[in-house]
Amino acid sequence: MRTAVCPGSFDPVTNGHLDVFVRAAAMADEVIVGVLINHTKAGLFTIEERIEILREVVAPYPNIRVDSFHGLLVDYCRDQGVTAIVKGLRAISDFDYELQMAQMNYRLAGVETVFITTNPLYSFLSSSLVKEVAKFGGDVEGLVPDAVLMRLRAKLSDTMGA
Repeated sequence: MRTAVCPGSFDPVTNGHLDVFVRAAAMADEVIVGVLINHTKAGLFTIEERIEILREVVAPYPNIRVDSFHGLLVDYCRDQGVTAIVKGLRAISDFDYELQMAQMNYRLAGVETVFITTNPLYSFLSSSLVKEVAKFGGDVEGLVPDAVLMRLRAKLSDTMGA
């Protein structure tokens, strides 16, 4: 069985992320959406909330599952029997960084990295940009799954009202 992992913080997951997950799932027997646990980085959504949202979003896809990890991605890959890391690329600037990571991951554990170029509809999209726009009242409908939109609005109204 060929298992791939799509790692990230997914705070929040966007339609661009989902597009990469689904396209990866067409190439692998199983895709793990791996949520990186980084306690030094405060997110808008907790790790538990991100996992819950992701599970809801990928529920229609039987060969995609959600998990979390901390530490080195290659150690997680080894533990889970992952044969490929899948990363989405939006622009050439993404490639510069991701190429270094891919080469290091291969050096450390022999794990291949597969790059999926973004759907042009989402080439400008990032979790940070979504949060920024939503924080200031901008409309992010169509940029994130409905499950995210609902929680994003609730989360931001809670933090703005507090």
